[in-house]
Amino acid sequence: MTEGCERTAPDRSWVGVAALVVLAVVGAAVLPTLSSARPANEVPVGDVGANATDPTAESWTAVPSVELALASAPSGLPEASNVSVREAQVRTATNGSHVFVRVSWPDATADRNASGLREFADAVAVQLPENESARPPIAMGGTSNRVNVWYWSGTGTTEELLAGGAGTTTSFERSAVDAQAVHEDGEWHVAFTREAEMAGNRTDLSGEQDVDVAVAVWNGSYDERAGRKSVSEWKYLAMGPGPQGPPYETILWTVAGLAILFATVVTIEGVRRTRGEAA
Repeated sequence: MTEGCERTAPDRSWVGVAALVVLAVVGAAVLPTLSSARPANEVPVGDVGANATDPTAESWTAVPSVELALASAPSGLPEASNVSVREAQVRTATNGSHVFVRVSWPDATADRNASGLREFADAVAVQLPENESARPPIAMGGTSNRVNVWYWSGTGTTEELLAGGAGTTTSFERSAVDAQAVHEDGEWHVAFTREAEMAGNRTDLSGEQDVDVAVAVWNGSYDERAGRKSVSEWKYLAMGPGPQGPPYETILWTVAGLAILFATVVTIEGVRRTRGEAA
């Protein structure tokens, strides 16, 4: 190779800097996606911007759905551990003034009749703590930490209940909860609606903080009634304020990436100067 054909090799340190720039850009794009994965117990709260009392309303398609695993509840009833529903899909949304909770679960038959001695209707319940800042016992709360229960039955009834332990359930004199239900394609979809901001013995859902939630489901044609039911563990509705969401995380990760990049460039330049290399 002649002298005239010699080429100057790329400065390896600046090749490294270029690689870090690429990593920073890619990281800012990818890491927010990874970090925004929901915590296992979180039920996100969507914004429907309109009335979502109808469980088949188009606005529900934009609300994230969470699958809750169900299991039999502790009970003294015969065959209480023998339940048929193993999971339910829960979507929660608000339009500012009201909160909507939609529960869906598979059930091949729509059991609406409970008039006979051995006939039981399908049903679903949503359980919330009366005091949003303390988690009650999962089985209908406790004497010092009660729960609100929104209950819908296939007979067409909707009730709002207050309980402080098993066997203490009482109905509110005037229910603040409405529900609409649809059974289609082998599934129930029940949408509960209630005003967000309430006081007294009712759970405040105005968005001041996250709120625990659990659900229960009964399959009437499987002889499920009362304490023989499928229940979830406590989850929480992500209602509280906070720096959440991809836009915030993107900014955070971009700033962090640029800070790392700046520190790396300064370090490399310092090493170059220490070795006496040309700038």
